[in-house]
Amino acid sequence: QVQLAESGGGLVQAGGSLRVSCAASGRSISSYGMAWFRQAPGKERVFVAFITWNRLITNYADSVKGRFTISRDNAKNTVYLQMNSLKPEDTAVYYCAATASQYSNAVQSKASGFGSWGRGTQVTVSS
Repeated sequence: QVQLAESGGGLVQAGGSLRVSCAASGRSISSYGMAWFRQAPGKERVFVAFITWNRLITNYADSVKGRFTISRDNAKNTVYLQMNSLKPEDTAVYYCAATASQYSNAVQSKASGFGSWGRGTQVTVSS
């Protein structure tokens, strides 16, 4: 099983930008779809963004379309989430996840489709 570790979270003002990273260890993530989810205080964990193993397909939650960009560097075994035009409602713990299946171009957005999770990084957007 792959181990995932998020980093790059922090405090940013509304309208600002932040990039969070997810570094994988234990095995290569090059054959896995990768996603970001987030969980705000008192709320359920929700889907944010997804990218297929070969970068052919990306998918975003409506709430972040046009503001967030998911990318991956398979040589570095790392996935990124670039967040622009941040809003206070983006405040949450951000988690990365790897799909349970390999070499699939099926778009995944449900937590049940992911077999490995990181511990999360806190992103706080002040108004």
